[in-house]
Amino acid sequence: MSRDLAVVGAGVIGLAVAWKAAAAGHRVTVFDPFPARGGASWVAGGMLAPVAEAWPGEEAALALGEESLRRWPAFADELRAQGFDCGLSAHGTLVAAFDHADADALDVLARYLDGIGRRAERVTGRALRREEPGLGPVRSGLLVPSDVFVDNRRLLDSLLAAARECGAEFVAEQAEKLTADSVTTASGTRYVDAVVLCAGAHSGQLHPDLTTAIRPLKGEILRLRARRTTLPPPRHTVRAVVEGRPVYLVPRDDGTLVLGATQYEAGFDTGVRARGVRELIEAAERVFPSIAEYELIETAAGLRAGSDDAVPYLGPLSDGVYAATGHHRNGLLLAPVTADAVLAWLAGRPGPEGTLQARPDRRVKERSDAGEGQRREP
Repeated sequence: MSRDLAVVGAGVIGLAVAWKAAAAGHRVTVFDPFPARGGASWVAGGMLAPVAEAWPGEEAALALGEESLRRWPAFADELRAQGFDCGLSAHGTLVAAFDHADADALDVLARYLDGIGRRAERVTGRALRREEPGLGPVRSGLLVPSDVFVDNRRLLDSLLAAARECGAEFVAEQAEKLTADSVTTASGTRYVDAVVLCAGAHSGQLHPDLTTAIRPLKGEILRLRARRTTLPPPRHTVRAVVEGRPVYLVPRDDGTLVLGATQYEAGFDTGVRARGVRELIEAAERVFPSIAEYELIETAAGLRAGSDDAVPYLGPLSDGVYAATGHHRNGLLLAPVTADAVLAWLAGRPGPEGTLQARPDRRVKERSDAGEGQRREP
């Protein structure tokens, strides 16, 4: 049954929800002053990497990420069938280590992945350089063929155009107040059948249930362009730990390269630090020395929506507003499963595999369980 749906926020999550819901026949209104441009999605690396980003204790995040990755080919095919391309790559991810400490950390990840049955091949530095001849003197590495990447900006533009083509209306205003059946902006209140909150790091400012549940995590990225006299960018996503600092290099079809991995808490500041730029370039030069001669074409910073446990908040909040936020580093990866979850909620069905562990009320249960445990202590 068709419903009037308000989507608050037009980053990758809000756009994916708007497109899928409008394509399914719902009447969709999206509230965002800068659709596709104003959030962390525009400055993302584009990695779809649940395995390479896995870590002991984050099994719920891994399960949800893998479920969404399985949905990505069909998601991209649906966009392509509508005439839009998102730049989904078939190349996997390489993870490199440079010294003993970095190699030890990689060993921990390799043993963990092997123990939970995930495919990741441990290789020597020489074997890694055979895959990517432009790499520097890496000590060892992992090959993760399942973890691919997407062109984030092509994806955002495609989702925006596809949603509009399916009939979604975009209101270039900031939501100021939400209820389960209304969105209020500076120009008035719009009444609807359901509201989905997809405002990323700003979600906590729009709903009391999320005030302490979501925090902004600042991340800086650089974009560089290969010159005629340099090696082209690597074919794979290359992730590395250089003297304890993570860095990733994600190629684009147009010969550009995205560098990232700084992450720290700085409130809602989106200024780019000189220190962050220096650290990224120094680490990237160790990984792929040819970068030193690339042209630096952009510096930017975005605010990821951090949650307590690296798992997003998906499902109804206490007043009936639906949350689709808190995706941390994985908004691009989790866009398909999140959009499918919203369609399921609107139809009165349970969400896809893994979304139950992402319910927002898990925080209430965790606090209740902790309090009960404290009361039982002698």
